[in-house]
Amino acid sequence: MFELRRLRLLHELSLRGTLAAVAEALSYSPSTISQQLAQLEKDAGVALLIADGRRVRLTDAGILLAAHAARALELEERIRAELESLQPGIAPVRVAVLQTAAHALLPAALSLLAEREPGLRVEIAEVPPEEGLFELSARGFDLVIAEQYPGHTRAHRAGLERDVLGSDPIRLALPPADSARSLADLRDRAWVMEPAGTAARQWAVQQCRAAGFEPDVRFEIADLTAAVRLIAAGRAVGVLPDLVWTDIDPPVRLVDLPGQPVREIFSAARASSASRVGIRAVRAALRDAFAARPV
Repeated sequence: MFELRRLRLLHELSLRGTLAAVAEALSYSPSTISQQLAQLEKDAGVALLIADGRRVRLTDAGILLAAHAARALELEERIRAELESLQPGIAPVRVAVLQTAAHALLPAALSLLAEREPGLRVEIAEVPPEEGLFELSARGFDLVIAEQYPGHTRAHRAGLERDVLGSDPIRLALPPADSARSLADLRDRAWVMEPAGTAARQWAVQQCRAAGFEPDVRFEIADLTAAVRLIAAGRAVGVLPDLVWTDIDPPVRLVDLPGQPVREIFSAARASSASRVGIRAVRAALRDAFAARPV
């Protein structure tokens, strides 16, 4: 018989690519991972891994068994979700959240949960959406709050389902005394943008290119509160979502972009665990918090 714990290690290796990455993600030593996978090979009766320089890669049999491992893990989650619905107590929910949602939605959502499900433990980590969605697939989180920019569709990972919370307008943010009226007026300005590789950065750069110029990205900052301060101080311009201004008056001048674009805010969960009592409660609280936020 295959042991589910060892199957998970193989599944993790298929996602993360290296034994070291699996060990770090699961807080095991690389030697422990190697020993457990060696035992899994004995259980399977075929070679699952092959040396590739200093790394290992999956054999055809390893790829096949990793796919079955993913289905076994999904089935285990579905069983746990059904059992949880029949017994008192709610398992903790681990949530990865992007920064603006952490500021704008979490306080209200957690207050709602304290009233509705006082026994529910919610664990929060601020994680970029790209990383959060990967870790959701890898079972590092139970729920992810992420965003999707117009014209930049995120890949739909197998086994994940999305729940749209709502739309968040995106506008130009300029220093208070700046008289610019459009993107084209900002071709010679210093820009602050989120790090390269993020959806926010890709979208912002594309807007500038559509306006006929390549932005001078002088400041690369993931913390949008720091970006706001740079803009308010007159050191840069940028594009920012309106969730940044929840409960505060913008200290910058906001200018609408052509077409008044919005980004979509959504939560994502594994389909195999989406029916869990705690996950459904957190999602409902997030929807209500988004709907009740000041506009």
